[in-house]
Amino acid sequence: MTDIIEPFRLAVPQSELDDLQQRLTRIRWPAPETVADTSQGPPLGKIRALIDHWRDHYDWRRCETLLNGFGQSRTEIDGLGIHFLHIRSPEPDAMPMIMTHGWPGSVLEFRDVIGPLTDPVAHGGRAADAFHLVIPTLPGFGFSDKPTEPGWNIGRTADAWITLMGRLGYDRWVAQGGDWGAGVTTALGHKAPPGLAAIHLNMVMFQPSEAEVRDATPAEQAMLASAQRYDQQYSGYFKVQATRPQSIGFSLADSPVGLAAWIYALFQDVSDSSGDPEAVFRLDALLDDIMLYWLPNTGASSARFYWEAMREMMAGGMPQMRMQTPTGISMFPGEQVRLSRRWAESRFATLLHFNEPARGGHFAALEQPSLFVGELRMTFRSIRGE
Repeated sequence: MTDIIEPFRLAVPQSELDDLQQRLTRIRWPAPETVADTSQGPPLGKIRALIDHWRDHYDWRRCETLLNGFGQSRTEIDGLGIHFLHIRSPEPDAMPMIMTHGWPGSVLEFRDVIGPLTDPVAHGGRAADAFHLVIPTLPGFGFSDKPTEPGWNIGRTADAWITLMGRLGYDRWVAQGGDWGAGVTTALGHKAPPGLAAIHLNMVMFQPSEAEVRDATPAEQAMLASAQRYDQQYSGYFKVQATRPQSIGFSLADSPVGLAAWIYALFQDVSDSSGDPEAVFRLDALLDDIMLYWLPNTGASSARFYWEAMREMMAGGMPQMRMQTPTGISMFPGEQVRLSRRWAESRFATLLHFNEPARGGHFAALEQPSLFVGELRMTFRSIRGE
């Protein structure tokens, strides 16, 4: 049967860790940047410090134990093996929620919010705010299978998530996502399967209309400027992965330093850290995320998700109509692509919640876990009957 859910336990062979260690001792470094800022990409000194920590202090077995402790599973959906975390709340009336990461994220984006969301009482909250969590790994990422043919795009992934929630026995559930996870969650909202009660987004994929640009308030003008800065200065990775994922894939597969620098650049550029990610993220947390690309060799296959999504969008596969599924939106200030409440109200028929938290960026759950948890609790309280 293809609908079997099997427990998945990580036990990476020591030979793979030894190979990584050897690669981290044989590095040909590039010349340093010629500027005093990050406008050319991650500074050489920052990446050298990251690699020194990776080689001399990082402990993969700690991360492996963490993942195994959450409870991992795999199941085949539409011919592809899907890896996911499934964490049941001790509260019997908890709301099931599927949470989707993006690139260069992973299921570990949610590591610091799993406890408060599933067991709020143990973290100073209310039992009525509890969630059962399903946190799948996108196709071609982490320990999900790598697609061997075109077609695993946003919409197909959303269909797989609908199947997954049904297979787990959930008949009423909610969904959350940022980055490509926001794309998948938005697609879920438009598909509106019978069990989906509401969604939450901490990023909204949208293009402002000519009228919105023309009539933008000062705050909205700042949002437009931020989006333009992202497109002009920070989106090189996006354009490469959307057009030539295989070209960059060779470097991401062969060089741990190349992979680390490619991923580090995003934590530098789109977090709420003023270009200093170490001020927000623990080095071990950054390396845990990088390892979920290095160990399963998913540099190329994860980059290909951009190629798939761009073709889906160009073919008109992403719905543009007004969202009918009830939605909560959290616009963290460090997110580069933001929209105002006014713009949101024209795109979402029922806004359960809209807020602009004081801190946090693109990786909101990892940057500001307490604020992120609060945003989800506020969004979904109304559909719990409160």
